[in-house]
Amino acid sequence: MSETILLFSLVALIGIATPGPTMLLALTNGSRLGVRASVPGMFGAVLSDFVLIGAVALGLGALLAASEFWFSVVKWVGVAYLAYLGLRLIRSTGSFALPSEENEAPAPSGRAVFLRSLLVAVTNPKGYLFFSAFLPQFIVPSEPQWPQYTALAVTFALIDFAVMLCYASAGAQAMKVLRTKGALWLERVCGGTLLVLAGSLALYRRQA
Repeated sequence: MSETILLFSLVALIGIATPGPTMLLALTNGSRLGVRASVPGMFGAVLSDFVLIGAVALGLGALLAASEFWFSVVKWVGVAYLAYLGLRLIRSTGSFALPSEENEAPAPSGRAVFLRSLLVAVTNPKGYLFFSAFLPQFIVPSEPQWPQYTALAVTFALIDFAVMLCYASAGAQAMKVLRTKGALWLERVCGGTLLVLAGSLALYRRQA
């Protein structure tokens, strides 16, 4: 199992480090709020890892792969939410400047940051399909499966948290270098990227 976990960790790290919606949120949260205030968002994304992997273990990934209706429901909810977040960032006025500076607008609560990252992940059907195709390759059918899924979920969540921490730290450092005006453009770039991701998800088709 240790060799399986090692191989799984390597493949997972490559997939996680590739910029996606949750990583972009970690980056923008780090630039807007600082690393410490971004941690609830990381916990939200980590919880989504357990939700997605648990759902795949229960067969939800197979359901989405087989059902055009439920796939479309999850997909369009995800598209709408990503587009909403992207538009918010593009329309940002830079009210979240440096965490050390005083702002007129209050920072979002830890609960709001947590839910934002959680919802971005659990409303993306590509996540369920990815895990459905990815995880079984590391599961030994002749052995109890739930302990294996649990070990893979914990491993994936730890890597996910570490990479998000790096993204948030990069965002916080970028804020110090770019200051308010540069950070505003960083938010707009991330917002535009989220809109592109929303568009790609809208065009994404379930494999027959």
